[in-house]
Amino acid sequence: MRTQSKLYFYLTIGAVLLVIIAVLALNTGVYEFGGTSAFKVLWQYIKGDPGLSLSDKYVIWDVRASRIIMAILIGSMLAVSGTSLQGLFKNPLATGEAIGLTSGATLLAAIAIVLGGHFKQYLPEVVQFSLVGISAFLGALLAMMLVYRISTSAGKTNVVMMLLSGVAITSIGFSITGFLIYISKDEQLRDLTFWNMGSLAAATWTKNIVLAVVIVISYSILLPKGKALNAMMLGERDAQHLGINVEKLKKQIVIITSLMVGTCVAFSGTIGFVGLIVPYILRLLFKSNYVFILPLSAVLGSVLLLIADTFSRSIVAPSELPIGILTSLIGGPIFIAILIKFKKSL
Repeated sequence: MRTQSKLYFYLTIGAVLLVIIAVLALNTGVYEFGGTSAFKVLWQYIKGDPGLSLSDKYVIWDVRASRIIMAILIGSMLAVSGTSLQGLFKNPLATGEAIGLTSGATLLAAIAIVLGGHFKQYLPEVVQFSLVGISAFLGALLAMMLVYRISTSAGKTNVVMMLLSGVAITSIGFSITGFLIYISKDEQLRDLTFWNMGSLAAATWTKNIVLAVVIVISYSILLPKGKALNAMMLGERDAQHLGINVEKLKKQIVIITSLMVGTCVAFSGTIGFVGLIVPYILRLLFKSNYVFILPLSAVLGSVLLLIADTFSRSIVAPSELPIGILTSLIGGPIFIAILIKFKKSL
């Protein structure tokens, strides 16, 4: 009970911080609302004020509000997926980027963009509408399965093999993506550039609904796994003795993280290092207690990506800096810090 009270306390603090940042983000932008705060304009929109101009309605609801919600959803999913993978592989470097999930998702999304026109008409209409998203999910899932197969022998996962195979798959994925960029047309090239640099500029409420459905399904399965991941830290054999179905846990984490990463890549492109930064910060505060780290990463991931997105659209205003550049700029030094920490422990 005491642990739950602490967890709820930290989650409340994180939620309050997220709301404050969301309000600040809503008021950040080059568009002016005629001396009125963006929050007041949003309230007028919700009430259905007939005096609100069409441009104010569009900017406040379809541009800023939808983008803020997308940043919250995608940031949360990227952080939770990274945290889950680190718990599964018992290694703080095991993120979607490090083990090839992101490159796999990007590769199949790129194939769908560049070559989809040749076979799209043969697919069901529902699949045609979400071809890029489905392709990104399948790419992440295939990459995860391949890494898992290469790095696992006799039921044991070799962390070094996992990371090396992830590097190899990432290299292959990005090289093929580079070839697709070379043969793509102008419109396809713009879309591919969007994937590679990462952006939330294409946020819509339809995409947010899809993300919300994915997040509800994923979190209902992943968030209660904190105790199971704590048991995995002891080793797979000890976890089994404690009543954990290790193989089932592995399959659930592989499939759910692939679903989350694939969906995020489909809608926002490549946004790196969120799954590395957030668990690292939380691990400094709560050690490796996944009962705390897993749910808190859902909130802190939203906070981090929302801050990064707010900066990305205000640093070089009225232009926009791709958000993937900012997250990589933050994540790179943290990645180096983790490596230095490992080096000292050897």
